[in-house]
Amino acid sequence: MRSRQTFGLAKRRRFQLGSVALVALTLSGCATFGGDGGLTPVRAQVASAIGADTIKISSRSTAAAAASRVKALLAKPLTADSAVQIALLNNRGLQAEYNALGISEAAFVEASLPPNPIVSVSGVVTDGALSIERRLVGSVLDLLTLPARRKIGEKQFEAARYRAIEATFRLATNTRKAYYKAVAARNRASFLEQARLSAEAAADLTRKLGETGSATKLDQARASAFYAETSNQLAAARLEAGLAFESLTRELGAWGADATYKLPNRLPALPRKIQTSDQAEVEAIRKRVDLIAARLELEALAQSLKLVDATRYVSAFDLAGLANFERTKANGGVETARSRGGALDLQLEIPIFDFGETSRRRNAEIYMQAVNRFGMLAVNIRSQARSALLSYRAANDIARQYRNNVIPMRKVVSEETQLRYNGMLIDVFELLTTAREGIESNLASIDAQRDAFLAGIDFQSAILGGGTAEAASVANSD
Repeated sequence: MRSRQTFGLAKRRRFQLGSVALVALTLSGCATFGGDGGLTPVRAQVASAIGADTIKISSRSTAAAAASRVKALLAKPLTADSAVQIALLNNRGLQAEYNALGISEAAFVEASLPPNPIVSVSGVVTDGALSIERRLVGSVLDLLTLPARRKIGEKQFEAARYRAIEATFRLATNTRKAYYKAVAARNRASFLEQARLSAEAAADLTRKLGETGSATKLDQARASAFYAETSNQLAAARLEAGLAFESLTRELGAWGADATYKLPNRLPALPRKIQTSDQAEVEAIRKRVDLIAARLELEALAQSLKLVDATRYVSAFDLAGLANFERTKANGGVETARSRGGALDLQLEIPIFDFGETSRRRNAEIYMQAVNRFGMLAVNIRSQARSALLSYRAANDIARQYRNNVIPMRKVVSEETQLRYNGMLIDVFELLTTAREGIESNLASIDAQRDAFLAGIDFQSAILGGGTAEAASVANSD
């Protein structure tokens, strides 16, 4: 009798140890939360690609550190690089994108966890009899599909990382473009202020000459009209500068005292060498983060549809442990009884009307829809790279043409015209016409210089990503 009891205890212990080992093995494959919501790879790639640092504000200490860095950068006149750095630290929209990455991380961790067991207790009292049933139910189906669901969650989380990188690149691109537009607008306004002063001096001089009879009424009217037109151009330029400043402020996420930062009055000089490559298409296909994210989403979709197809007939597969307790009154006494057992609950769909053809066809269409969207994205990326390269080269050629030829020639024309006017060889009309043409050429030169910088930004974003919001998730099905 003792040997039989010993054998039963040993068997029960082996079963318990086996259960513990199974649980430990299952939990060993579980993902865990990172310290920064999955941002470490994002920060590394952003720093490598654009040379800027980004941060996720998740506590008072990180918020204070970011605010301190922002204030230090805003205390100095802004450059394009410092503007990008401020935006990456201060823009709340980017923080929302990082929150989305954290949500994806939580979904990945959830997908890697085994299913929670369900505990239920029910009791029935009838005619003095008490019956209590306890059930511990676990989903065998969820446990069997756990490895597949974990792989799907991992792919989706990795895709979310690249979406976060894309959002960071997009903010950096928009900030750089807003910076150069704001500085160019200030440059235009600054030039027109000088032009208006010259036009005002010319109008005053012509009016005084008219008082002595040395200038006709027509010459006076022309000079006054030129001054008024230049004043209107200046007013429009100041409005444009104010709007461009506010556009940059929004990208920086600045407000209050932080929105009083200083910008230079002139655009920086054009780079000496153009950073272009004849392999723009190849680099774009290899580096574009939106294409990488789309490929990962496509792989996750394929795995998800494969899992759905494999389990389409099984709606439930549960394993339950039972424990019953009964107490009844009989023959003037109380009798109790306890029992334990197990139950296996398997629910299968009987394919009488639908043999799975509708599900297979729907999944095939969903997958091919995503494949076609991915192919369209790849084609568009190639075209964007070629277009950006053409625009970058042309914009730089135009800007250099203005800098090296047009503006120097306009200066010579202005000087010679002034000499001829002083020698009374030409009238006021030709002098004012030359001045107006000079203003238009200088403004066009500023615009061309701005466009060259913008084209360079577009070229970089065409290679790395983040230029447009066109690349939506290819795995979204309508």
